Amino acid sequence: MKRYSGIWPVAPTVFHENGSLDLEGCGRALDCMVAQGVDGICILANFSEQFLISDAERETLQRVNLEHVAGRVPVIVTISHFATEIVVQRARQARDFGASIVMMMPPYHGALLRGMPEQIFEQFARVGEIGIPIMLQDAPLSGVDLPVGLLARMAREIEMLRLFKIECPGTATKLRALLDDAGEFIEGPFDGEEAITLMADLDAGATGSMTSALIPDQIGPVITAHLAGNRETAQAAYARVLPAINFENRQCGFRATKEAMVEGGVIGSAHCRHPIQPLHPATRAQLIELIRPLDPVVLKFGR
Repeated sequence: MKRYSGIWPVAPTVFHENGSLDLEGCGRALDCMVAQGVDGICILANFSEQFLISDAERETLQRVNLEHVAGRVPVIVTISHFATEIVVQRARQARDFGASIVMMMPPYHGALLRGMPEQIFEQFARVGEIGIPIMLQDAPLSGVDLPVGLLARMAREIEMLRLFKIECPGTATKLRALLDDAGEFIEGPFDGEEAITLMADLDAGATGSMTSALIPDQIGPVITAHLAGNRETAQAAYARVLPAINFENRQCGFRATKEAMVEGGVIGSAHCRHPIQPLHPATRAQLIELIRPLDPVVLKFGR
């Protein structure tokens, strides 16, 4: 059994209708996640709209969120940045604030400015010197190709690089190859993308998933059953939630969680900062229609 497993959803960043941070709302969102029995929480990730907040807001959110969770579950802090010096500074700050793990994508900026393999290795190695476990996020958003050979070398040679979140096309194939090459050095093979390929990824060796905070109470049992060797139970549970996962992934993105939390009285606003557009009312209605039969915690936590 790998050291890191289970469901580790991404916390949303909650805003008031005027676009300012709603720190109390962020706290209620975290409480809702903890109440669902999650194994950990990730903050300041892409699904936390980290690209829509200032550096000062980022520091505030990190401090307030970690203080609010108060050790109830481990917290991953996303620290991605193109500049290695800034990533190292963020890693040190996350460690000092009480984070359990940091997550980072390879260095990239826009469509064309990307780190080369040796630069990627060096950036992760520098963060490893801070002494906090690292999760590498291999996602299409960066546009950076991360061959299995490079990832395996990094797993073997960077002691603190212990977790890999693979969510690129063909995740199961890549996970299987990575674990075949360097599995003894990987303590947390995870998938992502709202768990849209979860069963294939679990079959390939994933032990955890970083989803949104929409329905972690419904996805977690899939992982638990699979890790216990009950594949048929896991398959049935996954088939039940897959329509909602697919709708979130293809139609809503990170907006789904906040809309559901508003519907369930967890937070007061689903506002996303411009240029992100709000969900169309019909899309929102379809989302709620799909998740309501699942009886998820998110729709009743604040009622």
